[in-house]
Amino acid sequence: VQLQASGGGLVQAGDSLRLSCEVSGRTLSRYLIDWVRQAPGKEREFVASIRWSGGITYYADSLKGRFTISRDKAKNTVYLQMNSLKPEDTAVYYCAAKVLYSESYFAWGQGTLVTVSS
Repeated sequence: VQLQASGGGLVQAGDSLRLSCEVSGRTLSRYLIDWVRQAPGKEREFVASIRWSGGITYYADSLKGRFTISRDKAKNTVYLQMNSLKPEDTAVYYCAAKVLYSESYFAWGQGTLVTVSS
């Protein structure tokens, strides 16, 4: 599986941004695609997850209501819609794939930088 993340950029606080993660390589029925982020000087942080089959979603509690993860099966793409962005959302955002019920990721996208100015 190959993942290609895109959509990052420089925005102002309160703006919205949508990230995309294009997935290729094999069928995804037993996989989850996660978004994780890493801010400068901080540890990696889980953002959201979606089951490819069925579309069940999971979110970090602190981000519920502002971020929405979705997928388009026809385009093999997972999206992260981010609203009401805050400077503390500044980070490199990665998409990653793991097998359902697995603890570890087996594929990562290259990361896309989101910078939110105050």
